[in-house]
Amino acid sequence: MKTILAEIKTSLLLTLVFAMLLCGAYPLAVWAGAHLLFPEKADGSLVLDKTGAARGSSLLAQNFSSEKYFWPRPSAAGNGWDAANSSGTNLGPTSAKLATGVHAKDGDGKDVNDPGNFDGIKDLVAAYRAAHGLAATDSVPADAVTRSGSGLDPEISVANALLQMGRVARARHLSPDKLQALVAAHTAGRDLGVFGEPRVNVLQLNLALEAAAP
Repeated sequence: MKTILAEIKTSLLLTLVFAMLLCGAYPLAVWAGAHLLFPEKADGSLVLDKTGAARGSSLLAQNFSSEKYFWPRPSAAGNGWDAANSSGTNLGPTSAKLATGVHAKDGDGKDVNDPGNFDGIKDLVAAYRAAHGLAATDSVPADAVTRSGSGLDPEISVANALLQMGRVARARHLSPDKLQALVAAHTAGRDLGVFGEPRVNVLQLNLALEAAAP
C-alpha cells in the first residue's frame, strides 16, 4: 500500500512540475523571446497608418475594389479575403470549374447569393482586361486571375502592379512617375536574392498611396 501511495505521489508531483514547465515557463519564454527579438512579427506584423492606427497585417490580404487602389489577388477564403476562413478552391489546373467558375442560378436564371459562387479564370481575365484597357490579345499576369492556396496572399507580382498603375493614376490624378516610384519603393526582391520572385505588398502600397495622394 505504501508503495502505491508513493508512486501516486511521485506521479502527481511530476505532473505538476511538467505542467508548470510546459504550460507556463516554456510558453512564457517563447513569448518573451519573440517579443524581444522580433517585436513586430510577434504582434502580428501589423501595418500602421500615418496616425499610428493598425490597418491590417502585412501577412493578410484585404479586399480593395475601388479604382483608387491597387487590387489584390482574387480570393476563395470564405466569401473572399476572410482571415478566419483561409482556403483555396481546391480545383486542379484541368478543372472546367476553375476555368468557367461556379454560378448557382435561381428559376429566372439569375445568380443566387451563394458563398460557393465564384468567377472562373475566363471571367476574371475579361474583367481585368476591361478594367485596365487591355486588348483581347494582351497577356494578363497569372496572379491577377488565380486564387492563392490560402486565399489571403498579401502580395501581387510586379507585372500585376505595373498594369494597374494607369487606372490608379487616373483615379487619383497622380503622375505616372510618382506612382511608379511608390511601386518601386514597395517592391520586395527575391528572398536571399535567389528564392521566389519580386513582389509588392498591396496593403502597404495602398497606405503609401493614401499618404501621397489622399
